Amino acid sequence: MAVPARTRTGTRSPDARSLPGQTRYGSARAPAGGAGTRRGPRIWADGAAVAAGTVLIGWHGSRLGQWIVDDAAITFAYARSIDEGLGPVQQPGAPRVEGYSNPTWLALLVVGRRLGLFDHRAVFGVPDLVLYPKLLGLLCAAGILIAVSCVARRMVAHSWVVTGLSGALLASNISFVAWMFSGLENPLYALVAAVLAAVLVKACATGTLLGRGPAVTCGLLALTAALTRPDGVVLAAAYPLLLLLSARHAPLGRRARAAGLAIGAFALPYAAFLGWRYALFGRLVPNTAVAKAQKLPEARASARTIAEFLTFAGWPAVLMAVGLIGIAVSGRGALRRVLPAVLVPLALTFCAFGALRPDWMGMYRFATPVWVLGTMALSVTTVALAELGTRRARRVVSSMVAVVLFVSVAGQQQAAAEFRAGPTLPMCLIVNRDGVVFNEYADRLGVESPSVLSPSLGGTLLTSDLRVYDLAGLTEPRIADALADNDIERLQAYVFGELRPTFIHAGAVWARKTGMLAPRLTAEGYLPLYPTAEGGGDWVRADALIHPERLRTVQAWAADAVPRAFAEDRNHCGDVLRPGRLTGMVKSGPYTSTSFLTPKSPWF
Repeated sequence: MAVPARTRTGTRSPDARSLPGQTRYGSARAPAGGAGTRRGPRIWADGAAVAAGTVLIGWHGSRLGQWIVDDAAITFAYARSIDEGLGPVQQPGAPRVEGYSNPTWLALLVVGRRLGLFDHRAVFGVPDLVLYPKLLGLLCAAGILIAVSCVARRMVAHSWVVTGLSGALLASNISFVAWMFSGLENPLYALVAAVLAAVLVKACATGTLLGRGPAVTCGLLALTAALTRPDGVVLAAAYPLLLLLSARHAPLGRRARAAGLAIGAFALPYAAFLGWRYALFGRLVPNTAVAKAQKLPEARASARTIAEFLTFAGWPAVLMAVGLIGIAVSGRGALRRVLPAVLVPLALTFCAFGALRPDWMGMYRFATPVWVLGTMALSVTTVALAELGTRRARRVVSSMVAVVLFVSVAGQQQAAAEFRAGPTLPMCLIVNRDGVVFNEYADRLGVESPSVLSPSLGGTLLTSDLRVYDLAGLTEPRIADALADNDIERLQAYVFGELRPTFIHAGAVWARKTGMLAPRLTAEGYLPLYPTAEGGGDWVRADALIHPERLRTVQAWAADAVPRAFAEDRNHCGDVLRPGRLTGMVKSGPYTSTSFLTPKSPWF
């Protein structure tokens, strides 16, 4: 076994303080893990635990239906443009703007589209625009559990228990499940974090932490994390920090060389990527980061975010985890030497989560790797300590852990039910509300070269025939700069003086935030199509109307169609999404269409 062994008299065996094959300075003598166990049955048990956990996570993910968050569709639109040879643009004819922050995830989508697996058709009634990213999420979930299994096999005898417990805990966590199947890059980021922990654990367990292979591998994994999410850059510090904790008795020269290899494997390609980014887009950070003005929050705000997160996780579970991990790392056995390989990346991702300002999507979107590494640490520590104790102690610990985890999981059920009933801004809602409706506005009014300014971008880009401008600034650098500086006058001067969009859509929040309210819109020569009580809504530029006599008819149509767009099924909006989609409603007379989304365009 890879945990500290005890003799029959209850004293530690002579080599209990070291893992098999580990010398004082971490040189390898023999492979570690599972000493005294039969390899074949253990592998089958681990495989069964991985499969069961993956199925459980997938089943809970399926309860979200075909929901994809609208921001994910922005990356979908970029994948479409890149695959069609247009480059990194949001739609044909648009300038190059890095309106995404997940290049590695984008690359997976481009590969899927090129292979005909994404953005082409429906499979068994499910659009591959939905199916492919969800399958990627499921594969990443399986990869995460495989990484957990690899970690557990280096630290405990009953590794399948660790894997099964981790799968059950992750599957019951609505925050983890929701963002694994949202269409965003969270699954890939969480997988990279889990694999990094597994590599570090193996290096510590086999005494190869100072070797070239682990150093370079950890650097490249950190690079992948940084290219998956900007905050993933924190994982570049995992290997050097672990060297300080676990190899402090090794010669300084060996530690410096190992740290240099890891840092070089990360920093050199990352610097090349930053140079390419600046040459192509003129920025060192994604345009999305500028638009969101993601700066370090105040200490009080960070403390509040962390407190809310821990409350969601459940204070009984948090306190139990801290206690068990504290016992493990305060001992003198092998668990103390290996567990930091999980705790270091956990601490780094947790600090990154606390430093980021919570965004509007909610449900702790930035915490996915924290859930994975935290669950890994809790599960392996619980099983390892249980294996060290007597049969009675194991029963007591198991009962205590089961009760505490049940209380914490039960506390999330209301949040889970509420999220399933109303998940964060579905892509199909934006397809129905903005993509389809504004196509219809342009068609009914007969305007030429129409454009639309809207903060709701993903579904609009996938279905709109219009030139799309982003009021949220994610794909509009000058709007992003104005929002970052909180300079609303500069934003409005750019919108009304240079962009002059044919249509403007601003919901209540964005209408107030950007000043796109009725008095200003009217003063700039815009007429209401579907105004809202808050002063925003849908507006059209008066001098763009070639047939002004149609305005009243279109306003009457909008009064009926827009509320129905909100009432449509927010998880279903067609098998294939292409520019040019219309509602299919008749041009005049009574509205006789039975489906708001009846295809009308030749694209269908």
